[in-house]
This record gives sequence, C-alpha cells and structure tokens, in this order.
Amino acid sequence: MDILQLIQSNLLTPIILFFLFGIIAARIKSDLKIPEAISEFLPIYLLAAIGLHGGIEMRNTGFENMLIPMLVAIGLSLLFTLNHYQILRRLGKFNIFDSYALASTYGAVGAVTFSVGLSFLKNQGVSSEGYLAAILAILEPVSFILAIFLTNMAVSKQIRAKKQSFTNDVTSDIEIGMKESKTKLSQVLHESITGKAIVILLGSIIIGYIIGNEGFNSISIVFDEMFTGAIVIFMIEMGIIAGQRLDDIKKVGIFLTAFAVIMPTFNGIIGVLVATVMGLSIGGAVMFGLLLASASFIAAPAVLRHAIPQAKPSLYITSALGITFPYNIIVLLPIMFTISSLVHNTEGSIDLFNYITQGLI
Repeated sequence: MDILQLIQSNLLTPIILFFLFGIIAARIKSDLKIPEAISEFLPIYLLAAIGLHGGIEMRNTGFENMLIPMLVAIGLSLLFTLNHYQILRRLGKFNIFDSYALASTYGAVGAVTFSVGLSFLKNQGVSSEGYLAAILAILEPVSFILAIFLTNMAVSKQIRAKKQSFTNDVTSDIEIGMKESKTKLSQVLHESITGKAIVILLGSIIIGYIIGNEGFNSISIVFDEMFTGAIVIFMIEMGIIAGQRLDDIKKVGIFLTAFAVIMPTFNGIIGVLVATVMGLSIGGAVMFGLLLASASFIAAPAVLRHAIPQAKPSLYITSALGITFPYNIIVLLPIMFTISSLVHNTEGSIDLFNYITQGLI
C-alpha cells in the first residue's frame, strides 16, 4: 500500500472521522460540546492506559534495554529545540520570547498525538515497544527547561547590555523590569513534573511495572478494550477546539504555517530512521518518530503562560493544535509508517546500520 492509499485509508478510520466531525460541528456553530467532567476525565484515562502498558513493557524488557533510546530521544529533542529557535528567530524574524516558546512547544511531545498513534498502529495490525510511554513522560519537561534556561540567559545578557548603555539610575529601573521576565528553572521543573498529565503518566508506569501482565489482566477490559472508544470521544472535543481555531491560522502567518508542517515532517522522519538504526520495530520506529514530530498543546500553554508570559499564546497554541496536530494524525503518521516499513523490509532482515555503513564504504 502506497502513502496516498494509506492516508486515504487513515481518513476513513473512526478516530479521524470523529475528529473531522468535531471540526464541522464547530464551523457550523453547533452548540455541541463534551461535558466538562468527561472532558477532564478522558485525558487522565488515556494517559493511565498508556502508562500501564508502558510500565508492563518496561518490566518485561528491562530498564537497561530502553536506556539508549531514552538518551537518544532526549538528545534529539534538545537538538531540535535549538534548531527550531534558530529557524524561527533568524528566518521567521520572531522575537526572542515567541521564538523560544514555539521552539519548546515543538520540542516537547503531545500525549494526545501519541494516543492516536497507538490506535493507528493497532488498525495496521502492528505493535510497538511499550516502554516508549516512559520516554514520553521524560521528554515532556526537557524542552521547556532548555527554552526557559536560554530565555533567562538572553534576558540576563540584555540586562548587562543596558548597564553599559545607560546611567545607574536608569539602569536600576530597566534591570528591575527585565528581571521580572526571568523565570526560575526550579519553578518550571516543578510545574512540568507535577502537572496532572505527567503525574498520572508516571504513576501509571510505576503501577504497571509493579503489577505486570498478571495484575493487568483484571483491569484489561477497562484499560485495553475501551481505549479506542475513549480516543474517539476525545477526538470530538479536539475537533471542536481545532475548528474554533481555524480562523486564527490566518493570524500566525504563512511562515509559521509552513514551519508547523515542515518541521514535524523532518523531525519525524529523522526519528523513524534513528529508531530503526537502534533496532526498534516497525511500530516502535513510527512511535519514536511521532514523539519527535508532535507538538505539545496541553502542557505547553500551562507551562509557558507562566514561564514565558511575553510570548503570544495565539501563536504556539494555534500552530500546534490547529495545524500540526491534524497534519500529524492524518498525513504524517501514514508517511512515517510507510518509511518505517520500507527501511525494515530489507531482504534477509539486513540490519539498517550495516546497510548504511556498507553503502558509505
């Protein structure tokens, strides 16, 4: 099956159809909305299900076997965040605060996108390494911490520059004003780690690790068989929110619209290839790529509104939720799955690393 056929097939799955249904409902200004109690419950349920499977897989696989993929994912996330900033600042001409906020949003991960990715693989009859859920939890705060650290450094540099340019009286006022824009890394770290998304994910991973397969059997009917149905309902809400933000896409501009499509594609494909070199399965490579391709639109607003208050939420929320999220789940997932299948299907199960090195030699 080629990419276009896979995209067409993906469009006809319940998850995507209900997402599009939510967009249509928002555009026709229907009063349809998911009750607030259910809206708050579904993300917790999805993260708990992902975490339980991840903890069980960690127990079966062993922590030492996931150490290298975890470190590689962290390294790539930091590298991509720095790359995002340079592109946004130098080519997009965004100010420092918007550049760092957007860079960290696209360096972080999307738990909702991860959930859809798992369902996509299930529809293809493919599984993935469950311990990637643990990497999901670890990656969430990494990009934010880097962005806040670099933002604070930039503000400090500006303060020093002002000291050299103005008199002491003027400098003291400027310094006070600029120091107010600095954020303590400890505060960002605390907000990132203690946020409900990370807490439920990490807690579920630990519980899954403790109970193993035998303990999970008693609750599998809730956290396994009902998983796809819960995503479907949640996709209605995501569609409604995305539909309400379609008008804001005009405000983010052509450059950011292109960035919100091109960068996830680049990051995702790199992630698939690197994961394949590390020996992950077809599905594992897709999910690893999705971790690097997704953008955070739930954790990002919660952290950045306090960490970088000067940044415009309309930019990083609209681009992540209104552009990147639909693109990732409809188009990029089939692209990454096709690429992963191609690079894994070398005759005689030739290791990709050896294949590449032989080609270079």
